[in-house]
Formats: sequence, structure tokens, C-alpha cells
Amino acid sequence: MTCINYRGIIENRYIFEKHRIEIIGKNEIFMFSFQFLLLGKYENELNSVLKSKRYFMLKYFSRLILIFAIGCFIFSCQEEHFTTNPSAKLSFTCDTISFDTIFTTLGSTTEWFKVKNENSESVNVSRIFLAGGEDSPFRLNINGDESNDKRDIKITAGDSIFVFVAVTIDPTGQNNPMVFNDSVIFETNGNVQDVKLIAFGQDFHLFNGEVIQSQHWQNDKPYLIYNSILIDSFETLTIDAGCQIHFHKKSGMFIKGTLNVNGTVDEPVVFQGDRLEDIYSDIPGQWGDWYEFEDGSLYVYGGIHFLQGSRDNTIDHAVIKNAEKGIQCDSMGVSENPMLVISNSQIENMSLNCLDARTSDVTAINCIFANSGSFNVKLIYGGNYKFIHCTLANYFGINTRTEPVLILNDSYEYNNEIYDFDLKAFFGNSIIYGNEEVELAIDHGGDKAFDYSFSHCLIKTSGIKLFTGDRFPDSVFDLEPEFANIYKNNYSLDSLSPARNIGDVELARQFPFDINNNSRLSDEGPDLGATEWIPSSEEK
Repeated sequence: MTCINYRGIIENRYIFEKHRIEIIGKNEIFMFSFQFLLLGKYENELNSVLKSKRYFMLKYFSRLILIFAIGCFIFSCQEEHFTTNPSAKLSFTCDTISFDTIFTTLGSTTEWFKVKNENSESVNVSRIFLAGGEDSPFRLNINGDESNDKRDIKITAGDSIFVFVAVTIDPTGQNNPMVFNDSVIFETNGNVQDVKLIAFGQDFHLFNGEVIQSQHWQNDKPYLIYNSILIDSFETLTIDAGCQIHFHKKSGMFIKGTLNVNGTVDEPVVFQGDRLEDIYSDIPGQWGDWYEFEDGSLYVYGGIHFLQGSRDNTIDHAVIKNAEKGIQCDSMGVSENPMLVISNSQIENMSLNCLDARTSDVTAINCIFANSGSFNVKLIYGGNYKFIHCTLANYFGINTRTEPVLILNDSYEYNNEIYDFDLKAFFGNSIIYGNEEVELAIDHGGDKAFDYSFSHCLIKTSGIKLFTGDRFPDSVFDLEPEFANIYKNNYSLDSLSPARNIGDVELARQFPFDINNNSRLSDEGPDLGATEWIPSSEEK
């Protein structure tokens, strides 16, 4: 009599069952077959006692399953058909990978996305690669293969692959861009698709397309504006001295409420783009939002744009540079005060205008508006304007401009009808000059009040008689101002400048210090423009 170890059979079966449950996978058929193969180890013992009909049915069924699995395997090895249809495109779980981590202590992080073939046939992706090539800070892992440039990736119908993206950036690299951009490019049957990559490379306050309420920005680390921001109605943004405000391409600051910028002569508030390399230090058009119409034309907003209803805005000791358009002021707000008072500030190097004011109310004191591709200062559709001790200079060298430094306008025409508005403008102790023949345009096209005056100013007019008489008391014309260095954007005066000592003393007493906090009342007379000439140590 054969003694069968039933305990051993039962224990081994239990061990297998437990193991099978713990395994997670797709091949349950093979697991089931494997169960019978394991029991086959005890087939001799079982044959002597378990000859039941049920046992043979199970054994026969297990063999059918094994044959079926082998058939599936053979079928899967047959040659697969790949579509060459140019319309067969890939789909992605996202169109942009954004590395929002602020790299204060860690210079590397990883994100991922899935690439899916939703076509009815397999596709062969001829190439997946980084557009930035070897110079890119990004790295790819394409379906388990670490490579920034991989070819002939096969994706069966309904299947997908994973792409992992890592980026390594020096978190303390102050000369690096604040934002790194690249793309993962996919080429399939002649189609080119991409997933955009964005990584932020320094430690800063990030504002991404937000509507902000009243808040106070302190000078602890830079601020980056991405996708523009809006200061909401009846809300106030206050910016402390020394703050560095950076804008990504096609980003600006819109104000429906109030903006207060409180810079100082030693710590101005700087508004500029987010490219910090030296080569970008004086390239216009790096920031500022715009709207594109269906015909391809653009409406360009101000980099700092005060919307209708905004009120009581102040900007003191600021540098605003390298935008599409520096400042735009729309229709004046409901207030006894000007919509904007800007003082001791430099607004320079714009693709279009340094200041664009429309039916608005602006006062500018000790300001330099320098270099733009169109009008430096554009005061149109009427309004109320006062410019005292300002320098308006345009020696723009990027392309040829045809518009003068300054235009005064009170109207516009639409559908053969004239719409006009009152205009009142005063310029005192100021310089209006550039490298065009005439740098002042007076455009009076309506019937409303058109009142302007230039007192004690130096203006380039090429002798046009329009710019004489009672509207230009004690002004001088067509005398080169002798700026210190126009090629380095230095618009202080040389010792031989004809703009020296000819300003209105009474007006200078209202504003006794220039943009650099130098006294205007300590020599023979106040100089024109935003800067007072100061003798060097040798000249003293």
C-alpha cells in the first residue's frame, strides 16, 4: 500500500495559491496553467487515488489553455502593419510640461507625459528629440531609454509610451535666464508635433496669469510675471524700493485699481524682461502683452497698462526698459488727482512707445523718455498733461523710425466722422530732441479746446514757423543738447551743453532736485531736462 503525503500536497498548493494572489499582471491564463503544472509534481501519487472524471476534465482543459496561449504567442509574432497616412497623429496627455519647483536648494527635478496612438493601426515615430539639442538643460527618457534623440519608435494601435523629462539648472546662477524653454519634437509620417517645456531657473516670487488683490511687494527676492497679471478694481499694489520685476515674453501688468511704486535714488524699482544675459541688456520688445486679430494685425498693450477707471497711480524712481511699449494710460479715472504721477524715472528702449496716453491725465517730473521705434511720448485723443524737467530723446538704432519724439493729438476719425476731445498740455524746462529732422508733431483735428505750451524748452524743429510764438515762451530750437553718451543711454548733459543754466528758476524751485537728487539751485541757473550738470572733481 502506497502512503500518500496529502499534507505535502495541500501545503504546496497553499503556497502556490498565496503566491499567485500576490502577483499582479495580465497573464492570468499562464498563471492558471502553471497551477496545473505545479500539481503535476504529485501526479504519480494522485493517479493511484484520484482517478475521478473531474480530474481528467481539468487536466484536459489545462492543455487546451496551454495550446491557446501558444497560438496567441505565435500570432503576435507575425509582421505588424504600420500606417504611413500623414493624417495619423499622436495624442499627448498635456501640451506643456511646466517645472514649477523653485530651485532654491535643488537644481534638478523630473516630470512625465504619455504619448498615445489612438489610430486604428500601428505607427512608427521616426524621431523623438529635444529641439534645444545638446545645449538644452532638459534630458529625456523615452519609454525607458535615456536619450535626447531617439529614432524609429513603434507604438501599436491603442497603445502608448511614456516620456520622462528631467531638468538640471544651477539654482544660484544669477546670469542664467529666469525661464528656460524647449520642446520635445515628434516626427511621424511627415507630421511634426511637440510638447513644450518650461522651467524656472532662479528663486523668485512667481505670478502666473493672476488677478491680484491689495498686497505689498517687499525687496526680498525678484518677482516674475508670467502670462500677465491684473490689479483688480479698488485694489492697490505697493512696491518697495529695490524690487526687481521681471516679465516673460508676452506678459505685462494691467491695472484697474492702483499701483504705487516707491523706489529711491539708490534703490530704484526695475521693470524689465526675464532674460538676464548681457546680450539682452538693451534689446527692445522682450515683454509686454498684445492681442492678435484674425487678419494678423496686433494691438500692443503697455508693459504697464493703466486701464479705464484706474486712479491715483504713482511711480517714483523706477527704471522701465526693453518692452514692446513702456506705459499706456487709457481714459482718466474719476479722481481729482492725475491718473498717473511719474517722477525721477527712466523709461527707455521700447519697440513702440515709452509712454502712450489716451484721453488721460498724466504728470511727469524729472523723467527720461528715451529711444523707441515710434513716438517716444504719444499724447492722443485729448487729455490733461504736464511734463516738468523731462528729457525726451530718441536715437533709436534698431530700425529706421519716421515718427517724431512727441505728438500732441486731440481727435480721431472713424467711418468718416471726427471724434474730438479737449487737450491741455504743458512742458516746462524740458528737452525734446533726437536724430530726425523734426521731433514735435502738433495734430489738431477737432473743434474742442486745444491748449498747449512749451516754456523754457529745447526742441528740434528744423526751423518750422509753426513752433514759434506765444506757445513757446523762452524756448530755444535746433541746438544739439550735447548729451554725455547717447550710445550708452547716458542723457546727462555735457559741460558745453546749450541746455545748461537756461531753465525757469521759479519752476525749478518747485522741483529743486534732479533725477539723481542733485540740486538745481546751487549754480548760475537750472539746466533743462531731468539731469543737472555736476562738475567733476577736476573741474571743481
